[in-house]
Amino acid sequence: MTTLIRQEDLIESVADALQFISYYHPKDFIQAVYEAYKKEESQAAKDAMAQILINSRMCAEGHRPICQDTGIVTVFVNVGMNVKWDFETSLDDAINEGVRRAYTHPDNMLRASILADPDGKRENTKDNTPAIIHYKIVPGNTVDIHVAAKGGGSEAKSKFAMLNPSDSVVDWVLKMIPQMGAGWCPPGMLGIGIGGTAEKAMAMAKEALLEPIDIHELKARGASNRAEELRLELFEKVNELGIGAQGLGGLTTVLDVKVKDFPTHAANKPVAIIPNCAATRHAHFVLDGNGPSLQTPPSLDDWPEITWEVGENVRRVNLNTVTPEDVKDWQPGETVLLSGKMLTGRDAAHKKMVDMINNGEELPVDMKGRFIYYVGPVDPVREEVVGPAGPTTATRMDKFTHTMLEKTGLTGMIGKAERGQAGIDAIREFGAVYLMAVGGAAYLVSKAIKHAEVVAFPELGMEAIYEFDVEDMPVTVAVDSRGSSVHQTGPAEWHKKIIAAKAVEI
Repeated sequence: MTTLIRQEDLIESVADALQFISYYHPKDFIQAVYEAYKKEESQAAKDAMAQILINSRMCAEGHRPICQDTGIVTVFVNVGMNVKWDFETSLDDAINEGVRRAYTHPDNMLRASILADPDGKRENTKDNTPAIIHYKIVPGNTVDIHVAAKGGGSEAKSKFAMLNPSDSVVDWVLKMIPQMGAGWCPPGMLGIGIGGTAEKAMAMAKEALLEPIDIHELKARGASNRAEELRLELFEKVNELGIGAQGLGGLTTVLDVKVKDFPTHAANKPVAIIPNCAATRHAHFVLDGNGPSLQTPPSLDDWPEITWEVGENVRRVNLNTVTPEDVKDWQPGETVLLSGKMLTGRDAAHKKMVDMINNGEELPVDMKGRFIYYVGPVDPVREEVVGPAGPTTATRMDKFTHTMLEKTGLTGMIGKAERGQAGIDAIREFGAVYLMAVGGAAYLVSKAIKHAEVVAFPELGMEAIYEFDVEDMPVTVAVDSRGSSVHQTGPAEWHKKIIAAKAVEI
């Protein structure tokens, strides 16, 4: 029997799914993070997961984005062979219209992050189109669609290799994970594609991330094929690395490992890794000709009641009066609550400032003694001062850091995850400090921002330089003024603890 699929039904279903996943985590993800939170022994990692869980509940209640990076849209479409289309446009155009409506919804504006001319002008398309769309033609008379929104930080950590046929996939993955750092915002999932060709392995790794978290059920019943054996082995060995939540060191780095494979050429073994971050976002729906397929809101009872209490040893800092001398006492891993005025800036703003410095031009803002937050916030709605405003990956600013510290007198930086060696060396040389905010807690962070205004480069949109006035914004000292990095010491410490505990069990 042939099914007629109407254009508006598809558009409405895509738009609804993208709005839904912007503020609702999948239930299985919340349960997995909560279980990891309960067993975590690293206080820094436990605090980070507490912020992720609190942020998730706030977003579910307030219908605002889990993360300021509302992602690049990826759509997997399985088209039944007995489907007929009542469309005036192409299927691609209809899906992109759904994306456009979702990202420009006035009640929950989502950040537009997609840039056209990727190696040229890199101009924002303003509505987050186009989506990345994959099609399969399958038996049946329905259209089965998975929609995902993938953050740029986790996507940037994707890895691919064409291994020799005799090479170990496990060895390669364990070599890659430390190189990925914490910019993918663990704890999350790893999607692994093995076989096919280069592009097939990458597509399988991405599609694997759509599957539910079920590693503990697999452990209970045991593996039945090679892919499941790999899942179990990698789950254990990746967590033994001790990287932990946000890379701070701890017991849980991955919540699950998914493996998809496909036949390949005898001379090849293509392998891909794509991580999913703490802002895991995906939804599924089926069009059967009976109108749009809309998402069913979960019960808030699915979210655990978590409180995050600031410890007694927290350091409170007034950004309006702090001096370069003050930061010399700050210790790696220390919790800091920031209040006062900070500047913001990320990739485009940093490049523009460094170009101006190199050309002998005066910067539009004075950065001497200031702190800069690597963020591109979501536009505010209703009474908000600013939309969700979580940190972006700090390593992307490493190549600008020496110039910024040397030429502007900047005292501190705030971002997501670790710094690379170039960034650490510059921080040590100039006695600066780097603070880490939790990736995946963007709405929670935004509640600490009491005022926000653009002070430079308004043409850059979300990458403009803002001045934020914050109150008790929680951060962690990640690199101190002597160049000691908690992202190096924390995982090393917890790797030793995990291996020692395992030896005792044996």
